[in-house]
Amino acid sequence: MPAFILLSPFSYFRDFSRLAYVILYDCITDYQPLFCEGLMGLTRLLELSGRVNDLLNAASLLAWDSRTMMPSSGNATRGLQISTLTVAARDLLCSDEMRRAADAADAQTGTPEADMISVVRKAIAYHDRIPTELIRRRNELAVTAHDVWAEACRRKDFAIFRPALEETVEVCRTWAECAGYDGHPYDALLELYEPGNTVANLTPLLGRLRDHIVPLAREVHGRDQPDDEFLAQDFSEEVQMGVAGDLARRIGYNMDQGRLDIALHPFEISFTREDVRLTTWIDRNWLPKSIFTTLHEAGHGIYEQNVDTAYTRTPLATDFILLYAVGGVSFGMHESQARLWENHVGRARSFWEHNFGRLRDAFPEQLAEQTVETFWRAVNRSRPSAKRSFAGELTYDLHTILRTELEKDLIGGTLKVSEVREAWNAMTEEMLGVSVQDDTESVLQDVHWPTGQFGTFCNYTIGNIVAAQLFETATQDDHVQDALDAGDYAPLRNWLTDKIHIHGRRYVRDELLTAATGRPLDPEPYLAHLDRRFEAVYAQ
Repeated sequence: MPAFILLSPFSYFRDFSRLAYVILYDCITDYQPLFCEGLMGLTRLLELSGRVNDLLNAASLLAWDSRTMMPSSGNATRGLQISTLTVAARDLLCSDEMRRAADAADAQTGTPEADMISVVRKAIAYHDRIPTELIRRRNELAVTAHDVWAEACRRKDFAIFRPALEETVEVCRTWAECAGYDGHPYDALLELYEPGNTVANLTPLLGRLRDHIVPLAREVHGRDQPDDEFLAQDFSEEVQMGVAGDLARRIGYNMDQGRLDIALHPFEISFTREDVRLTTWIDRNWLPKSIFTTLHEAGHGIYEQNVDTAYTRTPLATDFILLYAVGGVSFGMHESQARLWENHVGRARSFWEHNFGRLRDAFPEQLAEQTVETFWRAVNRSRPSAKRSFAGELTYDLHTILRTELEKDLIGGTLKVSEVREAWNAMTEEMLGVSVQDDTESVLQDVHWPTGQFGTFCNYTIGNIVAAQLFETATQDDHVQDALDAGDYAPLRNWLTDKIHIHGRRYVRDELLTAATGRPLDPEPYLAHLDRRFEAVYAQ
């Protein structure tokens, strides 16, 4: 057998033009009919998968436009447009042609090609359980419910949004029943965003965090607080955007393959690694908002920009279950990259030793009296807040735990939508020690429920845990830590690319974590980080 026959079509796509591959394929067909049957199936599977990815990227582009540049009058039809593309992608995924390609495809076990075949087969089996009309209804509802939610926010009245939320919960319950689950119905939704998450394993994990963070936060909030009033002056929005973009570039986000815009709710979105876009938000009277939001979203963007180029338009850069074009393996792993750059790097004292001078040059009057030390302490000050978006690093997980518990009860049927407002407010008082002033500080404050994303909130906390675990391991390498101390972020970024980014969606979260750190998900490095961080910030 000629040596080149042992290569896969995926390898050919990396090294040859499509024409060269076809010629080579024709040459070997006569000699290896059985091999070529599997090869042909895999080739067809990759071609069809690429088309699915194209449709999903088109839907993502429409979603990006709807949240950044689209006139509000476009809302009436945009949801239908996105739904049409998503259903078309699902129909192609589940088509007879794709099924035949998946049945015929073959590849050597343990290769990326074999993983691609497995991804497609599992996705087809999953979507066979989900009615097309349910997919259409869910996508259309995500747009219409968002509009109702926006109006409820403007009027600060949950009653306006309540019917839309009731319909959303009903759709999510139906989805869970169709998808199937072994334990709690919420498990079916958790699995969508973070495979492996269940009520059974999340409950003790979140309980461990809650038991540690609540008393730590109360103790920290009882201390003398750093002065942060200077952060609430008038800061030009245009200058803030310039500073935010500069910091994103500093840590490694490639602006030549992306852009930075303003959105009502910040997000990152990619259309392959060559076009990865960020959005941020700016508060003219609160400087940290734009800085840390942008560092956060840049962390997401760096992940997507460093997925292996060979995975572009393949099942290893496409979520065939959620029907979303994305290179990151899960919501929790994606969030870990954002939280790592935002908190472990961006809120470190050494970061501002190298970057505060640029910030002070941008705002010479507002920051004239400040030093690296006063600025670092100010941006790390912790204060209890009813709003997740205003929460600091210490209390953030209490907000996500609250939402996860409410979601579980809503999907499980032990909590009615009519009761969720009161339950939310009571838990906020209990966990955070603050009172809710109006509905925009409570049940209306997040975009996730209007867009049907039940099962995602816990992944912010998963991201915090993973970030600490990865950062602890990475910085055990003196080269990485010394570079951070010197203001050089490339060694850390390269370490993350090698361990996480480049693999795309090939491995699940704990496989990546174990390979990178020697163990699966472990909350202890994160809790130790919180203890160290706030002991240092509040040191007398």
